[in-house]
Amino acid sequence: MTAAAFGATPSSADPGTERRTARAEVDRLYAQAEQATEGFNKADERAGVLREQVSQVQDGVARGQERINRMRGALGAVAGAQYRSGGMDPALALLLSEDPDTYLDKAAALDRISERQATALTELRRAQRDLAQQRAEAGRLLAELERSRAAVALHKRTVERKLAAARALLNSLPAEERDAFGRASRSGRDDPLPGGEAVSGRAAAAVAAARSALGKPYVWGANGPSGFDCSGLMQWSYAQAGVGLPRTSQAQRHAGRHVPLSEARPGDLVTYRDDASHVGMYVGDGQVVHAPYPGASVRYDPVGMMPVNAVTRV
Repeated sequence: MTAAAFGATPSSADPGTERRTARAEVDRLYAQAEQATEGFNKADERAGVLREQVSQVQDGVARGQERINRMRGALGAVAGAQYRSGGMDPALALLLSEDPDTYLDKAAALDRISERQATALTELRRAQRDLAQQRAEAGRLLAELERSRAAVALHKRTVERKLAAARALLNSLPAEERDAFGRASRSGRDDPLPGGEAVSGRAAAAVAAARSALGKPYVWGANGPSGFDCSGLMQWSYAQAGVGLPRTSQAQRHAGRHVPLSEARPGDLVTYRDDASHVGMYVGDGQVVHAPYPGASVRYDPVGMMPVNAVTRV
């Protein structure tokens, strides 16, 4: 696959222009892949929640069925006793009884049993309605889970297609151009940043965790500890500080209070692009740490490397 295949300038054009066009197309493909990755993460997270809900509802259905079976068994036993004791007209049974007082005691007991049986029947009907509702809910959740699984598969295919196109285009460039692409936005600082703004508490722990991931590979759909995508790195880093973040960068954008970029402090989340499809962590001195794109490792880059969408203080 060549640059021309993506609408780049023809081979007779200036080589520098063609290479810049190819690199811009690689950037665009990586951005689209990252957008699809966020869709994958969102659908996968939803599928996980649904699996748990389905399991809980199915457990409830099983317990409800066991309860109904027990209630039916108890009602059957009472009905059998009533049948055996009530096969004769009550007045005739009283006339023929050798011990009317004993008979009356038994009749009163049967009346009480009948009242309890009526109550039990009402409870059984209610339990059956509840079970039917639980089964309907289980069916609805299973259908939604299947849709979520289909969405996961669709996003995965989209990501893989975009990444394959980007890799093919990148590989079509000369070696020095490929190296230049990897260095394009790198700050050149792989060591912990000295000085900078003061940071403490959970933000400090999150920053330390993010820095500890420097050099780990970008792996789409991954949230550590051996590889990360952009939002996975943020989620993992704050988890080391005891803070739970949502899985996607779009959701992480709303995980705290928004502050102006000019007031950013270490630990703040910086989301990028209009759709907030990329995220990094501000670490001070005008830098973020982030998982950039496939083929690149977790690294420092300037906070203004892309259009900033929001700065969120967790």
